Amino acid sequence: MTDTDASLLRIENLAVSFGTRSDRARAVDGIDLDVAPGEIVALVGESGSGKSLTARAVLGLLPDGARAEGSIVLAGTQVVGADERTLNRLRGGVAAMVFQEPQTALNPVQTIGRQLIEALRLRPGFDKATARDRAVELLRTVEIPDPERRLDWYPHQLSGGQKQRVVIALALSGRPRLIIADEPTTALDVTVQAGILDLLRRLRDETGTAILLITHNLGVVADLADRVVVLRDGNVVEEAGVAELFRTPQASYTKELLAAVPRLSTTDSREAGTPAEDRVVDLEGVSVVHPGRGRAPAFTALEGVSLQLRAGEVLGLVGESGSGKTTIGRVALAVTPPTSGTVRLLGRDPRTLRRAELRALRRDLALVPQDPAASLDPLWTIDDCVAEPLVVHGAGDRARIRRRVAELLDAVHLPAAAGRRRPGELSGGQRQRAALARALALSPRLVVADEPTSALDVSVQSRILELFTQLRAEFGFAALFISHDLAVVSEIADRVALLESGRIVETGPARTVFGSPAQDYTRTLVAAVPVPDPAIQRRRHSPSEKETP
Repeated sequence: MTDTDASLLRIENLAVSFGTRSDRARAVDGIDLDVAPGEIVALVGESGSGKSLTARAVLGLLPDGARAEGSIVLAGTQVVGADERTLNRLRGGVAAMVFQEPQTALNPVQTIGRQLIEALRLRPGFDKATARDRAVELLRTVEIPDPERRLDWYPHQLSGGQKQRVVIALALSGRPRLIIADEPTTALDVTVQAGILDLLRRLRDETGTAILLITHNLGVVADLADRVVVLRDGNVVEEAGVAELFRTPQASYTKELLAAVPRLSTTDSREAGTPAEDRVVDLEGVSVVHPGRGRAPAFTALEGVSLQLRAGEVLGLVGESGSGKTTIGRVALAVTPPTSGTVRLLGRDPRTLRRAELRALRRDLALVPQDPAASLDPLWTIDDCVAEPLVVHGAGDRARIRRRVAELLDAVHLPAAAGRRRPGELSGGQRQRAALARALALSPRLVVADEPTSALDVSVQSRILELFTQLRAEFGFAALFISHDLAVVSEIADRVALLESGRIVETGPARTVFGSPAQDYTRTLVAAVPVPDPAIQRRRHSPSEKETP
């Protein structure tokens, strides 16, 4: 810990518990940490480690049923046990939160200008006119283009990165001395993430704002943090300066986290297999145009896309939001028909098939979604969720289906007891394993994996990627692996296709493309990937490095 006399935030022996007075369980157990003015401290650890509860406790924002004990001193004021009036004075004016999902912080039926102005008018000295001027200034500070006009836009008219910038502008409206950023970049594309990190760094450098950063992305930690506090099961297991922690971690848990971080691989030491010549997916000149509604013009999601996927091969689809990755996946699943061009799936054109033939084709196609909730019914047991495709397609009697479900759960390394639970009773990693089992129920020849690990902790992500590779070898399926994480794609894909605005801009062996990109767009994406090495990240941000061609 730093000199406590200089601390803006000082937490001592913090415990957060849930339950009845006679039977309480501790989710946070005796945490000490401090943040000095102008310092960026990262709280890292897996889900359930206590990161977000610790952060929320700083502003008295714990969920119902939670009780905090110990000491939290924020700008000289004790937070634990403080009344609501004291907490309201601290919230926004001394410290402010930036949440992972901007949709939770922005009202979808109000313009962003109205939301900013209302927040400002809660502060003394702001009438409507001065609040509007300050709102424009805040949008300019967070680099929203054309802020005078965007002030009258609704959240849905902004991109994901722009919405997150508006949330940061809201947090800045009270001129806080501390920003608590809870997973502020997890759902963002790599280039958008880089922009948000640059913005937070600039706010610290220009205004002296301190930042408490909660994240499971160790590349982001290496890029932004000054110090790191590692949590596990509600306890601090290690604390160190960022360079020291990455160079010489002391705790075995910290070493495990660092070892699990995917690196952007640019050389391939693997033996390249010889793929079968039959094409599972064959797209030639495919365009998808969504017709306009009302005054909205038609939208071109794909334009002239040609790609092939052979049996047993993994093709990574990479690009920013709106680039067309998911649309290609939907075309490959025979869900979205092309507006023009030709599509052949397993050698057949879905548009020429009768209903029964299309149903038979879809038995060989499967989706693994980003959120397992999209495929797992929360009211069903895992056994029932995995069995559903087998039941729908009449793949045997009850006993045979029961045996198949047991085989699938074993294949994804889930115990039989997990099958009797509901999705909400499993961890995020276990739910994703169950979603994989369900996708493989009918032994598909093609699996479309749409951001299957983006919401997972780094160690859980590592295990799911390892499992995916094992299952591919065991079941022999081909896969379209959709992701905005280039490091993940470089680990798992044989080839990669990079998309921009509905077009393929570069394709080839994954590690060759990332190691020697031929296109400026690819080079931009690769340069934006945060490397889990503080020394490299510091060099990237130094003026001399930026000036070097």
